[in-house]
Amino acid sequence: MSDTHYPPVVAIDGPGGAGKGTVSQLVAHRLGWHLLDSGALYRLTALAAERQGVASDDEAALERVARHLDVAFISEGEGARVLLAGDDVSSEIRTERVGALASEVAALGSVRSALLSRQRDFACAPGLVADGRDMGTEVFPDAALKIFLTASAEERARRRHEQLRQAGHYASLSGLLKEIEARDARDSQRAVAPLRPADDAVTIDTTELSIPDVVARIEALLARRGFDPRA
Repeated sequence: MSDTHYPPVVAIDGPGGAGKGTVSQLVAHRLGWHLLDSGALYRLTALAAERQGVASDDEAALERVARHLDVAFISEGEGARVLLAGDDVSSEIRTERVGALASEVAALGSVRSALLSRQRDFACAPGLVADGRDMGTEVFPDAALKIFLTASAEERARRRHEQLRQAGHYASLSGLLKEIEARDARDSQRAVAPLRPADDAVTIDTTELSIPDVVARIEALLARRGFDPRA
């Protein structure tokens, strides 16, 4: 990762509901760079394991699932469709059930190792915007810019509740808050690659900010580093 000719990477980390996915898509679109949704890889591993009947505590089997994951990202404007073995699972991997399973899977060192090289392979010219929980600390430690997005657990639960409501799904706001708090604890306390800002990351609290506000702040930081999406 120390090769000076390595394509530039913007690493955007943070807990679920902080706005990483939408912000990363918009920044990648503005720059004309590739996009890595690393969380999708863990969700896909969890979903593939569930479909294959692999238990969440069978680390050896989960590693095999991760290493042989049949996945494709189909870019569509600012978003992407996600295919698992040719099946469009874009919506299914975003459910709370799969998210909880993915958090358990992501705590396993062998699974993270199996997916590490696959994530780094996404870094190709002209550059990459990588969205995840350890992009700046573990996967791309030499990223040109590291961002850590955060927001209060209450605000993240409210955002998720609204997303589900608009999709026609009912969910308890208090239940979502408990799930988010439990996942935060699991992600930040795990022994392997815990969720935390990189030492040189810029932290942005999105609790009171709109998506355009956050994108504007990141664009300003990029411009100072010579990557101006408006150029």
